[in-house]
Amino acid sequence: MEISEVAYIAGLFDVSGHVACYKKQTKHKDRENKVYNQWYIRCEIALTDKDVIAGIHKTLGFGWSSEKKNKGTPKKQWWRWACGHRDALVFAKLMWPYTQIKLHKLEQIIDHYDPEVGNENVISLESYRNEKR
Repeated sequence: MEISEVAYIAGLFDVSGHVACYKKQTKHKDRENKVYNQWYIRCEIALTDKDVIAGIHKTLGFGWSSEKKNKGTPKKQWWRWACGHRDALVFAKLMWPYTQIKLHKLEQIIDHYDPEVGNENVISLESYRNEKR
């Protein structure tokens, strides 16, 4: 993958992206009094152009893309690319050198998984793809 492709995706992410990195409580399905603490970690980009979202998904080679449901009155259709947990860590490390607006939120994901390494561990998408195989 070219640096220009990563920088392009980072620009789209800075403008139309969202990062979630927080702990939430979830109730057990069968037990009323049982509550679990779990981390919700996710990165996403939402746009009205389906082809751009498909291109992001194809270029990165991980995550998922889907139609984003509109609530209420009919509006223009939205499409979303998203990734979660360890894939969000990979995405955060890829985007970190090129983002400005969402930099702090990406650093939260990196620090959650790699508190010792911090932001110095920028990775290559090719090496990540080879590790997953």
